[in-house]
Amino acid sequence: MSTTWDAGKKPPPAPVTPWRLLLAALRVLILAAVVFGGLAVLLALRLFEWPLFGQHRPLTPYITQGVCRAAFVILGIGFRSHGQAMGHPGAVVANHSSWLDIFALNAGKRIYFVSKSEVARWPGIGWLARATGTVFIRRDPKDAKQQKAMFQTRLLAGHRLLFFPEGTSTDGLRVLPFKSTLFAAFFDEKLRCEMYIQPVTVLYKAPPGQAAEFYGWWGDMSFHSHLLKTLLTPRQGRVEVIYHPPVQVATYYDRKALTADVEARVRAGHRALVDADAGVG
Repeated sequence: MSTTWDAGKKPPPAPVTPWRLLLAALRVLILAAVVFGGLAVLLALRLFEWPLFGQHRPLTPYITQGVCRAAFVILGIGFRSHGQAMGHPGAVVANHSSWLDIFALNAGKRIYFVSKSEVARWPGIGWLARATGTVFIRRDPKDAKQQKAMFQTRLLAGHRLLFFPEGTSTDGLRVLPFKSTLFAAFFDEKLRCEMYIQPVTVLYKAPPGQAAEFYGWWGDMSFHSHLLKTLLTPRQGRVEVIYHPPVQVATYYDRKALTADVEARVRAGHRALVDADAGVG
């Protein structure tokens, strides 16, 4: 993320009671056991997968997907998806509301995230990101050529990369304008005719009685406080994911045309989910 979006307001913290603390402790223990247990299995399997397949990862992404699906069950958050995850080579782009997007998007399909370089240094989260094949980048024009080459290597290895063109997370109530910078790699002659982009819309429904932006993560909110609020909430909401039909890169004149089209598709999906939840139409 090169910028940080801020709504100027924040949802109130969840009330803390002995019962809620017990629930949070139980959830975090089970979640940690599943996540780090899955990580241990993944790393052990990677010892055999790397010598045999190199950049290709035919086995370990299934472990990541299973852990992320289990995470929603443990947290009590409902998960629903619409449409089909693409089978074409290429990338996935989505709107960005929260760290929960990592679980929501990994639960539905086997992908590799593109993330800011700072995440690699985060305790716990950084280890998981590196182990699951995350691509780390710096939003610095000086690194553009190197990053383009990295994208090409991973895409040619059959990896489906996922990135957030908004460049920041939000309150989840809106879709910010997409930045076209990362789309440039797909117009390389080695990739353009082969690659597809699948737009994906993610929308969170808040727990009963909570503000609509409950799951949003923005501004100067810390990860730990947001996680604690989620763990402390007995009755959770849900997340819905729409997989829109993939588009072929070669059918677009340039990266800006491609960016504008996939943004429009994600935005339309967001609006449709909001209207459906409100009973409109």
